[in-house]
Amino acid sequence: MSPLAYLIGLGAPSLKVKGGVLIRLYGMSDDELERLKRKKMQEMQRRIATHEATQAAQESMKEKPKEASTDKVLDSIFGDRAWEVWRAAREQFPKVIPKVEQALVDAVKQGKIVEKIDGGGLAMFLRQIGLPLRLNTQIRFAEHGELKTLEQKLKSNE
Repeated sequence: MSPLAYLIGLGAPSLKVKGGVLIRLYGMSDDELERLKRKKMQEMQRRIATHEATQAAQESMKEKPKEASTDKVLDSIFGDRAWEVWRAAREQFPKVIPKVEQALVDAVKQGKIVEKIDGGGLAMFLRQIGLPLRLNTQIRFAEHGELKTLEQKLKSNE
């Protein structure tokens, strides 16, 4: 019987094979070995989780260029304050706007939309398709090179 077979045959819990070499861990109890096994298992799980997170990040990076091209297409037709209206619509209707966005991009690519769309036109379009968009509206006056709100204007006139 070879010395390796003899040691394995003993079934001693203090034996560990590392890279094909048998190592005897002196003075280790079964509890210590179990603790080491748990520690190694946790380390492996962390590595797997890190690897999965890295893959998810890479997949999201693949989606980013698609989103960027969509924004480029929309930028080619959005003018004036259309982006402000679009961001408000995204916040208020997060489930519907991606479908509207794809429809707009498709229409631009097919040549159905060739003119610039301003903020008012986009807001009107969204209302016509059933999205009652609420915009933060402010009335401002230009006075002595400054923009003042209606409230500031009324206070200064008093």
